[in-house]
Amino acid sequence: MLEQVDRTGVVAMKAMVVETPAPVTSRPLIMKEVADPQPGPGEVRVRVAACGVCRTDLHVVEGELVHRLPIVPGHQVVGVVDMVGEQHDPGSVVGPRPAVGDRVGIPWLYRSCGVCRYCLQGEENLCEGARFTGLDHDGGYAEYVVVPSDFAVPLPRTLDDVQVAPLLCAGIIGFRSLRVAGLRPGERLGLFGFGASAHIAVQIARYWGCEVFVFTRSEHHQGMALRLGASWAGSAGQTPPAQVDRAVTFAPAGFLIPEALKVLRRGGVLAINAVHLDGIPAFPYELIYWEKTVRSVANATREDALDFLELAWKIPVKTEVQTFGLEETNEALIALKRGGIQGAAVLRVCSR
Repeated sequence: MLEQVDRTGVVAMKAMVVETPAPVTSRPLIMKEVADPQPGPGEVRVRVAACGVCRTDLHVVEGELVHRLPIVPGHQVVGVVDMVGEQHDPGSVVGPRPAVGDRVGIPWLYRSCGVCRYCLQGEENLCEGARFTGLDHDGGYAEYVVVPSDFAVPLPRTLDDVQVAPLLCAGIIGFRSLRVAGLRPGERLGLFGFGASAHIAVQIARYWGCEVFVFTRSEHHQGMALRLGASWAGSAGQTPPAQVDRAVTFAPAGFLIPEALKVLRRGGVLAINAVHLDGIPAFPYELIYWEKTVRSVANATREDALDFLELAWKIPVKTEVQTFGLEETNEALIALKRGGIQGAAVLRVCSR
């Protein structure tokens, strides 16, 4: 793509920007030409090849999650480092620093403070000073993104950009959800909602020898779940063949929580994977009695990212994707909201 220059002589890039949040059906994302971001000390600039489309982006676009406006959403970014900022104090960099030409991914966690009690005990996902890609800092619905070099995830060159993109949020957070639920090899798992995260989580669980029951109202998603190895698929409220040891809810719908508790065994764990939830309805105490545990899943750490990606290459995880152009971002989000995406939606970004 040819460079475009604005009237001040600054090289400009294309980006999909949210200036005023609104229902996605009104197509609130606007294609704009904005100045190319420049990396500061300890940062790298990434030329974006692909960016996954996540339900969290939908919450940002529609105003359910707002930290900064205007904002460029997108936090499943795959690209190549094309510019490196000045070196930080070498002691502040974790691992080898990305160099120009390196292929990297940019996930949800944009940075953490590194010095609080949570960061120091390996819980940087809980850092009160954490900042997030596409929420606090401009994300991957653009031709270029700047990110702290510590938080750029190294990626092999052997995998297709579009196939890798969903791994950087849907995959990582799905993996962490299984960790939070305490899933052990050979146990029985219930997954509520079957979108981008769940279609990866089922592959991890099957690799660990777990039996998986999937609860989703979509017959297409039920069929997809069975193709990926689930032994049963039906709607929430239906009775599965047996109770489950662990369960994860992926849809941002609170009514699923009591439905999941109904099929959870005594002493089982339910993990709620939702950055935004529409509320939790009242339910009988007996649903949580017998030492059942309910836990939320909050973000993910760099360790989660590295551990998951190593596992994903080993399995190997297969992602089912529908692709859109950058200018079609509103259409991708509309399809996501309507349940029309099989697997994950990914933008092919026209980088220079």
